[in-house]
Amino acid sequence: MTRYAVSDYKIRLDGIRFRARHGASEQERYLLQDFVVDLQVRLPLDKLPSSDERSCVYDYDALASLVVEEGTANSYKLLETLAGRLIDRLLDDTPATEATVKLRKFGPPTTASVDTVAIELTGSRS
Repeated sequence: MTRYAVSDYKIRLDGIRFRARHGASEQERYLLQDFVVDLQVRLPLDKLPSSDERSCVYDYDALASLVVEEGTANSYKLLETLAGRLIDRLLDDTPATEATVKLRKFGPPTTASVDTVAIELTGSRS
């Protein structure tokens, strides 16, 4: 693929969207809300495709589907809990050796006017 040695392989997906019922209060969990996830995973170099064929590359649609599945499967009070669960799933269910998840919620219930709140976690295999 390249004439030079590759030292790192990451896949980044920005703007994975889903609607779910997450929030600290019952009212937040009653209404569907919009959430957006940006994620980056580090993959082992042996997962780097050796040819220009789609079948050889790690399927990033599987990453997006995993995020939406986990984001809509349960209701969490804390964004940190959901972000941590996403890290667990990414490291358990994919070949990723490291995962960073940025989870955004629109219109959080705050005294001041706030467009979004975001939680960002990074986890790696020990």
